[in-house]
Amino acid sequence: MFNKVHAGMEMATDRNGESTKTMGDWGKRIEIFAQKMKRFPVLVWPTIWKVGREDPRRVIHSLKVGLSLTLVSLLYLIEPLFKGIGQGAIWAVMTVVVVLEFTAGATLCKGLNRGFGTLLAGSLAFFIEYIANESGRVFRAIFIGAAVFLIGAAATYMRFFPYIKRNYDYGVVIFLLTFNLITVSSYRVENVLKIAHDRFYSIAIGCGVCLFMSLLIFPNWSGEDLHHATVFKLEGLGKSIAGCVNEYFSDSNTEVTEIKSSEDPIYQGYKAVLDSKSIDEMLALHASWEPRHSRYCHRFPWQQYVKLGAVLRHFGYTVVALHGCLQTEIQTPRSVRALFKDPCIRLAGEVSKVLMELADSIRKRCHCSPEILSDHLHEALQDLNTAINSQPRLFLGSNNNQATNMLALAAAHAGQKQQKGSGVSLSSVKTDSSALSEWKTRRASEQSKEADRKCLRPQLSKIAITSLEFSEALPFAAFASLLVEMVAKLDQIIEVVEELGTTACFKEYQHSDQIVVTCETPHINVTQNNLPSHGLD
Repeated sequence: MFNKVHAGMEMATDRNGESTKTMGDWGKRIEIFAQKMKRFPVLVWPTIWKVGREDPRRVIHSLKVGLSLTLVSLLYLIEPLFKGIGQGAIWAVMTVVVVLEFTAGATLCKGLNRGFGTLLAGSLAFFIEYIANESGRVFRAIFIGAAVFLIGAAATYMRFFPYIKRNYDYGVVIFLLTFNLITVSSYRVENVLKIAHDRFYSIAIGCGVCLFMSLLIFPNWSGEDLHHATVFKLEGLGKSIAGCVNEYFSDSNTEVTEIKSSEDPIYQGYKAVLDSKSIDEMLALHASWEPRHSRYCHRFPWQQYVKLGAVLRHFGYTVVALHGCLQTEIQTPRSVRALFKDPCIRLAGEVSKVLMELADSIRKRCHCSPEILSDHLHEALQDLNTAINSQPRLFLGSNNNQATNMLALAAAHAGQKQQKGSGVSLSSVKTDSSALSEWKTRRASEQSKEADRKCLRPQLSKIAITSLEFSEALPFAAFASLLVEMVAKLDQIIEVVEELGTTACFKEYQHSDQIVVTCETPHINVTQNNLPSHGLD
């Protein structure tokens, strides 16, 4: 009996201890949460300031959205307007939330798609309703079901067409939604015509407010964003090339430390080019919806900007390969690099200068100079060729027999190791325990030899490569060939830029114009945050 009482007391004590521990954990969690809430304003304010400072247009767009929502909310707040519109006023608020985007082109694209989709769906639904009313109730239900099936299947199939998918996908979705709502609800609701009218008027009011805010109140043009983004990409490539060559021939003897790619200025220069395909296509699509808003009412040549972006991406791949030469396993000694330092830096400077001049000509909307490929570029290329020809032993080698002997020695050494490792002797018949222990020993030996072979293979490869006399210059040969490849690709970039200038009616180049090559560019932050969303709201 005493044991039972004692056990009960122990259980009660354990429960009290657990509850006290639980209360203590919750107290610590609440204290930590309170500390985080105190630090929250301090942590959030730098982010708020940074987002607005990167692109002040974001602040203006936020104010425009707030003002638009306030205007359409008056349909609910003011009694006479609410009596005229009714419960359908909520669709105006929903339209502003969904349609009003950062740029005028995106707003036009979604607004017109939503308006025409609603109008077409309402017209077709009323036509179906008119035909169905002439029949009996059973046949009417069958007819409505068949119409919903056929229209839904046909409209969904049309969404797979590339042109429809690219330009009118949102409108098709709104068409399907509106058609089904009106057609199906008309079977049970008598005044569906009035409901459809109210909804159409509310959506028209919402679209009108969005278009007014996007086109007339501090408009943001997708075409201008695409224009500035192209300038930014050209300048980024020029900076990356100059940075790669300067770092490759730097005199510092410290080892290259691994840094995050997001902090590398060379990587940042060409990253915008490599990641630009989807952004360029989206901006070009929205620019195609925008009206002619330039001084001379010229149509925006968005196709040429997309073409130029594709050419710049191919050029950017060469810059990526050039940047990769800085982190290769086998590096050319600095003493060998110093022999070609001046012509390489000069050639890279000329290539960077051409890219900067192209960026400046696009920014000023004028044709580039006919002498953009100046004699200095050809002289720098010729100097590099002369410097390479003056050191034939670095690239051709003079002791081929020694290199061949080293390769043969390494191959023979590897063959001996493999032959020893692959030999397996048959053991005589023994007892089960001795056979098992011998099998385990042989298995462990084979595994250790296999590991030795795996470690030996890369070492032998390095020995074979470093034994070649001309291997010291091979990494530099790849680096120099990439520089020459960039010079060859400049012609294609200049050709596309000239086509862009002709299509966009850029002003002619005048010798009195001074092309200012600068490394600073107005910050146009074209990111996914500025692009429209594609929700099916």
